[in-house]
Amino acid sequence: MKDNIEVVVADESHEKYVDTILETISEAAKVRGTGIAKRTHDYLLNKMREAKAVIALDGDRFAGFSYIETWQDKKYVTTSGLIVHPDYRGRGLAKRIKDMTFTLARIRWPHAKIFSLTSGAAVMAMNTQLGYKPVTFADLTQDEAFWKGCEGCVNVDILHRTERKYCICTGMLYDPEEYLPAKIPADVLKRIRKIENSKK
Repeated sequence: MKDNIEVVVADESHEKYVDTILETISEAAKVRGTGIAKRTHDYLLNKMREAKAVIALDGDRFAGFSYIETWQDKKYVTTSGLIVHPDYRGRGLAKRIKDMTFTLARIRWPHAKIFSLTSGAAVMAMNTQLGYKPVTFADLTQDEAFWKGCEGCVNVDILHRTERKYCICTGMLYDPEEYLPAKIPADVLKRIRKIENSKK
């Protein structure tokens, strides 16, 4: 069967999918038995408006999503909230979404270090393929706003007991200085420049 799923940089026209995205993330967390950083409808909508989100669609059906966050004056970047709807799992869609958010992050913040904090084997494997390396938590952002997101996790007591040295999750880091520049489609690059120029 041919896969007609499109993976694109989201914009405000995709707002109609936000509540479905939030519900899918919440249900996945319940199944895994882990906590998640709570996000609101407006938070994800702003990510879409700022070209900091990627969405996967099968026609008009939601299939997957991820977004980008920046920390410490954009010196660190995370690609977060990666989710694939249960109906579309097992098709390699998570990797397609991860690849696009990763490329988008590299284009927008070419000198930023991209990091990941995950307990999922599949995400660790994708990160490794992209060039991430395991690191200590001390090598990640020290922005308190980022670490506050861990408060919703059932394992946060471990993070507190170890004084944020380690937890169930593995820290992984991509250092852009080790790799060649990424490329991005011209239409997406034009949109990003328009957004950034409107903020000046």
